[in-house]
Amino acid sequence: MISTIEQLYTFFDQLAEQDACADELFASSYIRGFVALSASEFGDESQPISADLQNSVESKLNDAKAELSPDDRQLVNQYWQSLQSKFA
Repeated sequence: MISTIEQLYTFFDQLAEQDACADELFASSYIRGFVALSASEFGDESQPISADLQNSVESKLNDAKAELSPDDRQLVNQYWQSLQSKFA
């Protein structure tokens, strides 16, 4: 389980080392940017992944939906949903 921002960043970093597929690498790196933006509002990297932080990330993803093609938007949304199931 992932319980802090630092652990989430480590998870993202390990994806590249584990030869994750291109779609997973794209979605994780895209989401990581929004996690970083939201995390800066709530504290540092050692902070727990709170419901407020998750809501902030989700809100930022929704606000930026026009940046992505419909297929990429669906990919990112699905990855975000699956990622949240890993949060403690």
